[in-house]
Amino acid sequence: MPTLSPENSLLLAIDFQPRLMAVIEDAAAVVAHAKRLRAAASLLGVPTLFTEQYAKGLGATVEDLAPMEDAFQKMTFDACGSTGFLDRLGAGKDLVVTGCEAHICVLQTVLSLLEGGRRVFVVRDAIGSRRAESKETAIRRMERHGAEIVTAEMVVFEWLRTAEHPRFREAAALIK
Repeated sequence: MPTLSPENSLLLAIDFQPRLMAVIEDAAAVVAHAKRLRAAASLLGVPTLFTEQYAKGLGATVEDLAPMEDAFQKMTFDACGSTGFLDRLGAGKDLVVTGCEAHICVLQTVLSLLEGGRRVFVVRDAIGSRRAESKETAIRRMERHGAEIVTAEMVVFEWLRTAEHPRFREAAALIK
């Protein structure tokens, strides 16, 4: 499998909402990694799509990640089951996935994307669940079905490809 490129990637941030994040194990670290990825995506021209599950009850995206654009509203756990979601992804884009909960909305969305023939990169340190065993079980299942499991740092440096990239210093500073 080839490495990621910023020209062919989309960052998908699933359900980073206050009522969910309040119960996610190590939520601050999950949000911090997602925030770094979002900043790197912005710096390198990678589009980002946020989803929100039942925003009326769970709240809008957490302030640290508040989307600049409108988040995609959904009621289905699998975002692919919501009308219009697949249209927002862009044809042929590699999907870099972050979000919560790893074993529910992230898992179901990733499995559907894989079934649809998409290349999916799940960012292990930028997904979360209430319990560690739920997250780890979801990661194993997604990997078994074809998702690449990566870290935020791996993604940023694949997007950069070289220390000669004109935005290298700025992007590398996000990781430190």
